[in-house]
Formats: sequence, C-alpha cells, structure tokens
Amino acid sequence: MAEQTSTTSIADFEKSLNELETLVRELEQGELSLEQSLGAFEQGVRLTRDCQQALKLAEQRVEQLVERSDGTLETRPFSPDEPTDA
Repeated sequence: MAEQTSTTSIADFEKSLNELETLVRELEQGELSLEQSLGAFEQGVRLTRDCQQALKLAEQRVEQLVERSDGTLETRPFSPDEPTDA
C-alpha cells in the first residue's frame, strides 16, 4: 500500500509541475485577460504548494546506506546534519 502512495505522489508531483509550467508559459505570453491571469496565478499557487508537499514527502523517504565497523551495511534515515566519513 505504501508503494502505491509513493507512486501516486510522484505522478501527482510530475502532473502538478507540468501544469505549473503550462500556466507560466500562458502568463508569460501576456494574452490572458486580467481575470484569467488572476485565476491562473491562484491555480499556480495551489500547484506550487502541492509540489512543495510532494518534495517534502520524498525527502522524508530518502535513506542513506552506511557501512558499519564490521563491514556490514545498514540503511538509516538521511540526516543532512549528520557528518559523513568520506
């Protein structure tokens, strides 16, 4: 079930990002009315929030592979504050 959720999140992120890029192109062309521009802007804000949430969820799923002192490997949640041995 978790795999389905992560796949859905990735697909949703890509869809939202594509929609956002389309909105930006439409706004940059300058052919929308003021009302249409405001609607596109509001939709863009919603899509941006959706993308940020999807990225946050993806960041939480990232793990790092760590070699123990006995040579075996283990995974643990990624922490950018944690020093690396490299």
